[in-house]
Amino acid sequence: MTDGQKQQIIRLRAAGDGYGRIAQKVGISVNTVKSFCRRNKIEEAPLEQSAVFSGEITYCENCGKEIRQIAKQKKKRFCCDKCRNDWWNSHLDLVKRKAIYDFKCPHCGKEFQIYGDKRRKYCSHECFLAERFKDGGVHE
Repeated sequence: MTDGQKQQIIRLRAAGDGYGRIAQKVGISVNTVKSFCRRNKIEEAPLEQSAVFSGEITYCENCGKEIRQIAKQKKKRFCCDKCRNDWWNSHLDLVKRKAIYDFKCPHCGKEFQIYGDKRRKYCSHECFLAERFKDGGVHE
């Protein structure tokens, strides 16, 4: 790689071009460009355009912290994952549970509903143990 190519890579990288585009313009392989940039700690120029604030301000449903909404994005209800988890854990009645399964226990014949685990067979641990050790096996 010549000094001219090195200078051109530095210039193009500062302009925000990616490894592939630089490789095409300079006429060398992508891996050569990548290696040169990493070896010399040449990073891509940061994007100057940040998220566009829509002017709408909402508040976190858990802690009340201000949330600046971004244009053309889904509205955020919570400021962080911790607030989102705390809020949903304290409002379990509002969770739309769609994965409810109906089963009949193979041991006692009782019909029961279970949320989330469609592989479950028994209505209780007692029925599982009774069915598992019905031939007189020992359970410790």
